[in-house]
Amino acid sequence: MARQAPATDPAQDAPEVTAPKHAAAGLPALLHTTQIATAQMGAARSVRTLLKLNQPDGFDCPGCAWPEPEHTHTAEFCENGAKAVAEEATLRRVGPAFFAEHSVADLAERSGYWLGQQGRLTTPMLLDEGATHYTPIGWDAALQLVASELKALDTPDAAAFYTSGRTSNEAAFTLQLFARQFGTNNLPDCSNMCHESSGSALTETIGIGKGSVHLKDLYQADLIIVAGQNPGTNHPRMLSALERAKRAGARIVSVNPLPEAGLERFKNPQNARGLVGAGTKLTDLFLQVRLGGDLALFRALNLLLLEAEDKAPGTVLDHAFIEQHCHGFAEFADDARTTDWDAVAAATGLPEEQIRDLAGMVLESQKVIVCWAMGLTQHKHSVPTIREVVNFLLLRGNVGKPGAGVCPVRGHSNVQGDRTMGIFERPSAAFLDALGTEFRFEPPREHGLDVVDTIRAMRDGRVSVFFAMGGNFVAATPDTPVTEDAMRNCRLTVHVSTKLNRSHVVTGARALILPTLGRTDLDRRAGGPQQVTVEDSMGMVHASRGALKPPAADLLSETAIICGLARRTLGPKNPVPWEDFSADYGNIRDRIARVIPGFEDFNSRIRQPGGFALPHGPRDNRSFPTSTGKANFSVNALTAPEVPPGRLLLQTLRSHDQYNTTIYGLDDRYRGIKDGRRVVLLHPEDAAEHGLAEGGYTDLVSEWTDGVERRAPHFRVVLYPTTRGCAAAYYPETNVLVPLDSTADTSNTPTSKSVVIRFEPDSGPEGAADSAH
Repeated sequence: MARQAPATDPAQDAPEVTAPKHAAAGLPALLHTTQIATAQMGAARSVRTLLKLNQPDGFDCPGCAWPEPEHTHTAEFCENGAKAVAEEATLRRVGPAFFAEHSVADLAERSGYWLGQQGRLTTPMLLDEGATHYTPIGWDAALQLVASELKALDTPDAAAFYTSGRTSNEAAFTLQLFARQFGTNNLPDCSNMCHESSGSALTETIGIGKGSVHLKDLYQADLIIVAGQNPGTNHPRMLSALERAKRAGARIVSVNPLPEAGLERFKNPQNARGLVGAGTKLTDLFLQVRLGGDLALFRALNLLLLEAEDKAPGTVLDHAFIEQHCHGFAEFADDARTTDWDAVAAATGLPEEQIRDLAGMVLESQKVIVCWAMGLTQHKHSVPTIREVVNFLLLRGNVGKPGAGVCPVRGHSNVQGDRTMGIFERPSAAFLDALGTEFRFEPPREHGLDVVDTIRAMRDGRVSVFFAMGGNFVAATPDTPVTEDAMRNCRLTVHVSTKLNRSHVVTGARALILPTLGRTDLDRRAGGPQQVTVEDSMGMVHASRGALKPPAADLLSETAIICGLARRTLGPKNPVPWEDFSADYGNIRDRIARVIPGFEDFNSRIRQPGGFALPHGPRDNRSFPTSTGKANFSVNALTAPEVPPGRLLLQTLRSHDQYNTTIYGLDDRYRGIKDGRRVVLLHPEDAAEHGLAEGGYTDLVSEWTDGVERRAPHFRVVLYPTTRGCAAAYYPETNVLVPLDSTADTSNTPTSKSVVIRFEPDSGPEGAADSAH
């Protein structure tokens, strides 16, 4: 019974609500991990699998990209990592009999949670034009069908190749090589929706779109600012690092519209103090900022640092660093001195005294790290916000020295590696030159389509073949009805997947599901058992080796699928040795080593326990590969979201029982929500002002300049200690509220953390069912 998937879709519209927690992990996390793992994998398989997770001779967690420490613990995983593994290593199976029983129309009525709980996909499946059911298709026929559709296109740019952040380096490299050999840079990826703003801002200011710290830097820091991030749910292993930093003397500041249990207190389940004791208090100062107020906060901090320097010349700013390594300081400083405190208060909602308290902590600290996630990256002004964070760090030389730096915390396990491998719609000329030289072809130079532009292109008929390497594109993207209509406008949609999701039931005229091996599965090719590699959030590259028997004997890896498709599409005269790549991934790594700087002697270096670090000029030697050759100060106008009277600002977020669009369960333990997802978290005074009572139901309606009504019906009101004027609700249920054209300047990232909403009378559970899929 424990291994059976739910036969019916559980109700999600009547959650139980209790008070939010004030500590994360501890014994409940351990018990829940055991429960989930056993239900999906069984007891013996759970032990065998989890002991290989994040170990030097095992496999990398398919969840988040937080780096592994020194592999000193046999249980080097968190609760959500164990959930991710259990979902992938489940004993549940979805084969041809399942699809014969369930029509696409039937599956379209199911929730994403129910679809994911059915188990691992085992057989390539085709939904033919006009058909009601998916039917089995052989591998050769499936790949030939895709190749034929691609070759029939009028232009290569009529195809788009999407990549999930769980894809390995080897699969990502071969996918981008195939796409560019085919003739397009249409390589949208999940980074477009999350950390593109980070990459844009960091590339402009320090010359490389990645963080500048390693894990050891957190242990050496004097002050760590965690802004717009909830590590207790989204990167739980980060809590262990923060605990270690705290015990080494670091102070921690949390900047967030919501109080988050994981940043209040951490009960480490790997020691007795965490299991039965009080754990470790993490946050020394909590700044409950308004949504989108982070730019104003860091601008105010920079003003205070400049004023402190004026009072004690030569003692506050790192003048030697600024003069030797930075550009644009004078222009930045002149503008920063015009900062208006009334505007800061309006944008942040914070008392000036709190901001001055934080400035005092900064002045007492020689080594400062700023960590952030999507709370900073999904606003219209996200790129200027992150540029202002960099200004803050540059003032006191907190880039390029131990214990200090920028730390964007990525989500999916290899989202950063995918970008390093060339999954990018706007590749550099240097990368294309190296790729073309190595493989004897001229890559396309015209920029391709990111996620938002891909949706527009499918909607408008300019892209008719959509190929997704992992992920759940339909559920992950904004403006759900627009995205779904765009997918239905395609000639062919193809999804390389381990499990069912919403994207499999919102299809083009024809659709293929190509099942693939997961991170936990043994991958045996002609060259023997294979390993792949991933890059974590801090630029460390290491190997991952699956060990479990695959769900089906003929299941192919992502890499093998790409190579097979490339052979059939590009023909026998293509100069790329696709057969050799498919037989032994070491052959791919040899080519990566010759194309991408930092991967020299790739195959040898991944045998090192813990892998190796990629070069990072700003961190390694304070060299900044920007247009000026220095780190760039920037001038950023004090901007914040404008909210009309009678409206609130909504942020979409995850529950504790999900990872991105994968729903593990219906609870959000730390926020006190059980058996439900259609909830909206409101400050009690905001709820009263809008005539909403605890336990009542309401429709959420977003407002934007296009005048289109976007409605998410039947949300239970939960009174919660969030910032006044700010609301929160889970995605993907609220992605329907995010306008496709409401994106961050420069990065084009959807503004999922600043959606203006109003409330309307509840349209009932039937309306919710219509929009819950």
